[in-house]
Amino acid sequence: MVNQSLLVLNSLPVCSPLPGVSSATPTEEMNGAGNLMDFLDEPFPDVGTYEDFHTIDWLREKSRDTDRHRKITSKSKESFWELIKSLLDAWSGWVVMLLIGLLSGTLAGVIDLAVDWMTDLKEGVCLSAFWYSHEQCCWTSNETTFDDRDKCPQWQKWAELMTGHAEGAGAYVLNYFLYVLWALLFSFLAVSLVRVFAPYACGSGIPEIKTILSGFIIRGYLGKWTLLIKTVTLVLAVSSGLSLGKEGPLVHVACCCGNLFCSLFSKYSKNEGKRREVLSAAAAAGVSVAFGAPIGGVLFSLEEVSYYFPLKTLWRSFFAALVAAFTLRSINPFGNSRLVLFYVEYHTPWYMAELVPFILLGVFGGLWGTLFIRANIAWCRRRKTTQLGKYPVLEVIAVTGITAVLAFPNPYTRRSTSELISELFNDCGALESSQLCDYINNPNMSRPVDDIPDRPAGPGVYNALWQLALALVFKIVITIFTFGMKIPSGLFIPSMAVGAIAGRIVGIAVEQMAYHHHDWIIFKNWCRPGADCVTPGLYAMVGAAACLGGVTRMTVSLVVIMFELTGGLEYIVPLMAAAVTSKWVADAFGKEGIYESHIQLNGYPYLDVRDEFTHRTLATDVMRPRRNDPPLAVLTQDTTTVEDVEALIKDTDYNGFPVVVSRESERLIGFVQRRDLTLAIKTARQKQDGVVSSSVVYFTEDAPQLPASNPQPLKLRRILNLSPFTVTDHTPMETVVDIFRKLGLRQCLVTRSGRLLGIITKKDVLRHMAQMMNQDPESIMFN
Repeated sequence: MVNQSLLVLNSLPVCSPLPGVSSATPTEEMNGAGNLMDFLDEPFPDVGTYEDFHTIDWLREKSRDTDRHRKITSKSKESFWELIKSLLDAWSGWVVMLLIGLLSGTLAGVIDLAVDWMTDLKEGVCLSAFWYSHEQCCWTSNETTFDDRDKCPQWQKWAELMTGHAEGAGAYVLNYFLYVLWALLFSFLAVSLVRVFAPYACGSGIPEIKTILSGFIIRGYLGKWTLLIKTVTLVLAVSSGLSLGKEGPLVHVACCCGNLFCSLFSKYSKNEGKRREVLSAAAAAGVSVAFGAPIGGVLFSLEEVSYYFPLKTLWRSFFAALVAAFTLRSINPFGNSRLVLFYVEYHTPWYMAELVPFILLGVFGGLWGTLFIRANIAWCRRRKTTQLGKYPVLEVIAVTGITAVLAFPNPYTRRSTSELISELFNDCGALESSQLCDYINNPNMSRPVDDIPDRPAGPGVYNALWQLALALVFKIVITIFTFGMKIPSGLFIPSMAVGAIAGRIVGIAVEQMAYHHHDWIIFKNWCRPGADCVTPGLYAMVGAAACLGGVTRMTVSLVVIMFELTGGLEYIVPLMAAAVTSKWVADAFGKEGIYESHIQLNGYPYLDVRDEFTHRTLATDVMRPRRNDPPLAVLTQDTTTVEDVEALIKDTDYNGFPVVVSRESERLIGFVQRRDLTLAIKTARQKQDGVVSSSVVYFTEDAPQLPASNPQPLKLRRILNLSPFTVTDHTPMETVVDIFRKLGLRQCLVTRSGRLLGIITKKDVLRHMAQMMNQDPESIMFN
């Protein structure tokens, strides 16, 4: 993570500002690249901004914000109106958090309601009000009995509505056909909308959010169209029955909300560093509404997605997550006064002997995570490098068709994945009608409802186990091919489903062993006959945490999210044991989680703080120009003409250019950004008389001595960064990598005794790290 104070360099003694710049004023030294040209009275647009697919300069953004804040503070003492403006500026961050929480909570509630209705629409329709889901339809019915609470006259399946027959082979085939048809229609609409209106609305969004928060620019990824299309297509994609979830994409939706509200305040819209603080808080709000876990959302943002997370961002993230959760709770999309569909409460404590199956579930989660990451990345790479990637609509239709055809016969794959997880998490009470709760009851039992003893499994439980085993294989295979398609697709829910199925199967097995073999030494001390010893739903929850941890490599935030789901603190130890075990097992096969793997696959310039660099290379081994390369493109401080600068910009694609005293001495003066240079010359030609192609461009405080016949020179000192970061050519690359990580640099200049030797960019660092790990360095495509 970027250092909390971007300007503190006590631990990095080799990195120093340039000597020989004492003629600059203190303001210029603080912000050599942040102010405007001397010849302009008013700012012109886009100065200090960045090109698409480029990395921001964190130090530059921090310096500009410091200057802005200092200016506002000094003005606030001049008049009462300026004081009011300074107070509004101070409170603007909290206003943005409030707006993000309100909008993301509202959108999450609408998405939940729409998904609930459209998922049920594949099976039937409510005659009294077609916009009601199955559950809402039967709530309103006065003819529903407790035993048949899922059946009511107002809700009819399609076969019954069309033919009048609810049972029989013909009705089954017709329902089957319409289920597949609705699924194909929803997925076709989703992929078509994404492809035509917002290509960035596909996928989970978390890999790109991580990259953007690390300082990368992807214009349009958090735009208004992306927000609208992602919200609509997320409903369609989840309702189609594909093996995907809405939780990951909700983080993207919340970040789009954050970016939208940033545009209302110049404090955030004109500073990319400040904007990323807001986006970090928005990510926390997204997880808060996805899981109903505000604290888990803040920790997820801190642990998993954020690159720069100062203390005030922590407070604001907490506030945004609180408002988002409150808004969702007010909408109450599930009608159970809970924020998620699978909220559960258990009434039986766990015992030490159960840590063994919990750890085994952790091992399974780690192995599943490794298998999924490798298989999914291999499939996504094949999609990118073959003809398959040219037909995204056909791929989505094909996967949806296969999913729907295979899912319908099995009741555990036919229903929505959230409902499946909810049933797997549930404890079997006296009022449950699920197959999983078909135990053989003792007629003489008279105990409280919440304390039902372990019982022998009935035929329904054994039948459910076979169906769950088939569902497990199906989910494992189909999720590999689903994640990464050109539709919104989250990974949290499918991963949790795989773990919950495995956990429930293990839980029932342990429960039956404890019942039939309670005299075994492992059960004798804590499980007496007639006692309620084992809770299979707890095993499902632990398995879900293990598999999600194995895929994403989350630990702390994962455990907090899971215990916020259950509403109890006493199950933290089983969850921690499973999460840590799954991470250890998965890390043994590879350090990257699924999001880091997709970042690498896409070639984004993401410098992960968790990567260790232990090789003994030096800055001179990585810097450019290399041997046999053309010399470094530089500008001189007072002898380059406008024509020379324009030719250099035209002939190269570098992000910026070092400025030296002369080409002979190559003594470094500073660094100027390409975009600022282009805008400065363009604006000067329009607004300043006498600037022509032969005008001399100078970066010094005083104009050079020129013949009277020469055209007017152009002073560009104020776009010059007078203190670019430099290292010597013998600086270890381990230190250079640390500097890039902690300070968020775009580039670092390499010098020897003040003489410029070369430059190291973020792309150079990433390519060198890839090369040292025997990976393809050309896979890093952006700087």
